[in-house]
Amino acid sequence: MRRWFSSLILMGGLAGGGFLATALIGNSAAGQNREKSQAAAQATPRFSPEDGAFLDELERRSVQFFWDYGDPNTGISREHAYWNGAPYPAEKRDLGSTGATGFGITALCIGAEHGWIPRDKARQRALNTLRYYADRAPGEHGWFYHWLNVVNGERTSAAGGTGGKGEVSVSDSTWLVAGALTAGRYFREEPEMARLAKKIYERVDYAWMRNGDPYTMSHGWTPENGFIKARYDKYCQLALMYLMGIGSPTHPLPPESWYAWGRNPNSYDGYQYIGVSLLWTYQYPFAWADFRGRHEKRAPHTDWWANAITATRAHRQFCIDLKTEFPGYSEDIWGITSSMSKSGYKAWGGPPRRNSIDGSVVPCAAAGSLMLTPDIALPALRAMKQRYGDKIWTKYGFADAFNPNTGWVSPDLIGLDVGITLLSAEDLRTGNVWKWFMRNPEMARAMQLAELEP
Repeated sequence: MRRWFSSLILMGGLAGGGFLATALIGNSAAGQNREKSQAAAQATPRFSPEDGAFLDELERRSVQFFWDYGDPNTGISREHAYWNGAPYPAEKRDLGSTGATGFGITALCIGAEHGWIPRDKARQRALNTLRYYADRAPGEHGWFYHWLNVVNGERTSAAGGTGGKGEVSVSDSTWLVAGALTAGRYFREEPEMARLAKKIYERVDYAWMRNGDPYTMSHGWTPENGFIKARYDKYCQLALMYLMGIGSPTHPLPPESWYAWGRNPNSYDGYQYIGVSLLWTYQYPFAWADFRGRHEKRAPHTDWWANAITATRAHRQFCIDLKTEFPGYSEDIWGITSSMSKSGYKAWGGPPRRNSIDGSVVPCAAAGSLMLTPDIALPALRAMKQRYGDKIWTKYGFADAFNPNTGWVSPDLIGLDVGITLLSAEDLRTGNVWKWFMRNPEMARAMQLAELEP
């Protein structure tokens, strides 16, 4: 019964911590708790000194990843690195990701704000990045390629090397533009930053990416094969891309696009929510755009922030229920989302169960939900560090994945996974990323056009 309802306000102390988390799970079908929910959503959590110190250190190490593995000239962030500092295989050593770069630009803002990077140096790196994407990065109709060489900026593929078959990516371009808009508003002392961010955003042709569909967008495009057949027409990581598209001042999507994608329902152990998708898709869009306390005007008045919270709680229970098969999972050791595995990269998770889950734990799964469910995410991360820190706690935060059942630890770090860890932690602690990004007036206008009401 306790899991059936998706309208709760949870407030409680963590054992031994004195941490007070206020988390909102809204009921899309009822509004009786809306005023209380809105106040709870805007509340600033209080942390014990131990919790605060842990989050501070986790963020600082995450920022260091982007500083060390972003190219100082192009600003492009590497997608992969070994956390022990060993050289990465030559063919992928300079493999950069446009999506990771969006997180990297935002990391520069966070690093400057906390004094972990001198502000002038962070500003210059961010400026170099925006200059590159505004004036030199290859792409099409304002959209950028997923994979780029970090040194020369040339199009490549996930295999790295000299291959040039990567796609123009709607998803990765979205994170890049979000990072650019964040920097444009954060570094307000540098007028060129805002001008470049505006140039990058206004050049994105959302209408073109519809490829003839009245409302929804393709996943991307390649010069060899044209538009990708798959469309963003059901729940996944699409909330931010459609919000930014509707808010575009130059090539907008129609507001009806917000309601054109399918609300595919999911249910697990009494948790009911929208989206049969991986956990990271409930995290990335909400790391920049502040959806707290908002719901759709149209019935059933869906609250997407609340939906992400419910999805996180369902995912944790899914992991707990796997412990009969993999004893390493527990109430505090949980989280499976796209990551490295012993046999390479896996798009795994659930519910429902996807891919070949082998008992591995992916720390960024819990970390990416710090802003959503701190009462379960923060204890999970602290437990991982306490029990396995000598193996998985690195110069750059947590290793990408580990298996408590076998002792395997991924030698890799992935830029996107470090990025969502950082942004979620910062939003939980300060709300800064939301504040900086939402200063862009196009976002408030988009929420109004999409009828996302406070």
